[in-house]
Amino acid sequence: MMILLVTWGTFGMKVVVALWVKQIVDASLRRSYLWESMHHLKLVRNMRAQSDPWFAEYLLRIGGGTEEVNGDGDVCLPDDICVPYSGDSEKDLNRLIECIFPNLNANMTNKDYITSRAILSTRNDWVDNINIKMIGMFQGGEMVYHGFDSAIDDPHNYYPSEFLNTLTPNGLPPHLLKLKIGCPVILLRNIDPANGLCNGTRLVVRGFQKNSIDAEIVLGQHAGKRVFLPRIPLCPSDDEMFPFQFKRKQFPIRLSFAMMVNKSQGQTIPNVGVYLPAPVFSHGQLYVAMSRATARTNIKILALPPNAEADEEHTKRKEKKKASKKVNGQVIKIIMNKK
Repeated sequence: MMILLVTWGTFGMKVVVALWVKQIVDASLRRSYLWESMHHLKLVRNMRAQSDPWFAEYLLRIGGGTEEVNGDGDVCLPDDICVPYSGDSEKDLNRLIECIFPNLNANMTNKDYITSRAILSTRNDWVDNINIKMIGMFQGGEMVYHGFDSAIDDPHNYYPSEFLNTLTPNGLPPHLLKLKIGCPVILLRNIDPANGLCNGTRLVVRGFQKNSIDAEIVLGQHAGKRVFLPRIPLCPSDDEMFPFQFKRKQFPIRLSFAMMVNKSQGQTIPNVGVYLPAPVFSHGQLYVAMSRATARTNIKILALPPNAEADEEHTKRKEKKKASKKVNGQVIKIIMNKK
């Protein structure tokens, strides 16, 4: 069998184009004369959680897939790091927020407080819901920036702007960006890496202009630097996400009270909340979320039972019907009494 393979050269690897499988294997690093001189090293210590040996060992078992599981293959989390499920997911989410962001409005001007905590989740819509809830709780005047959305090469206007405004592809800011002074945001593009403006940089908003945002970098070697962020045209990284080319002109930031688990990789967040309305995709994803924290006492997890939201919705509908019947019954009784 012949395979067409195009690779960009890396250390110890040849560039192979349109060769047989055997030739491709022979060109791999393992067949190199350097292989005999290489040593297999394993990372066996969690450097973030050095102050909590039990937590560090637990994280390694989670990441390695060696932690005990139940009959369904689910990991059993320690009770002291969990927010108990009460049957009302909305109230439980508020409790998680209170655990991670205690006395929020009393500390809203403290950038160390704001950037030392975050809630992680595995889906964009869950992250967006938490951020909307958090910015509503955050005190101060609100500034709303609207994006400019368009479908490239759509002369017949098959995709109206009203429809495009509802889309929020992965890696893009929302059409409606609501911000307040002092709120935390995360950068979504590499704008100026030499000055610290890289994808994943965390900032705090310091001021608003019509076409720019005044922000302060709060982590890393450029911490304390004030920058102005412009609106830029953005396209989804996945070209096949829609049957058309989508473009949004907006500030390349999102609120970062909550963020995606994958977006948090490489960051140390001393106080971590993990929101899981549905099971995580793999133990590796759970490890990434939990290993952002530095100790067992600094993490709280809200994991809802399977179908919890659907069950709650069903219960609410039943209660609403009962209340409606009760009200109608009282109205009929009053009418009969009047007669």
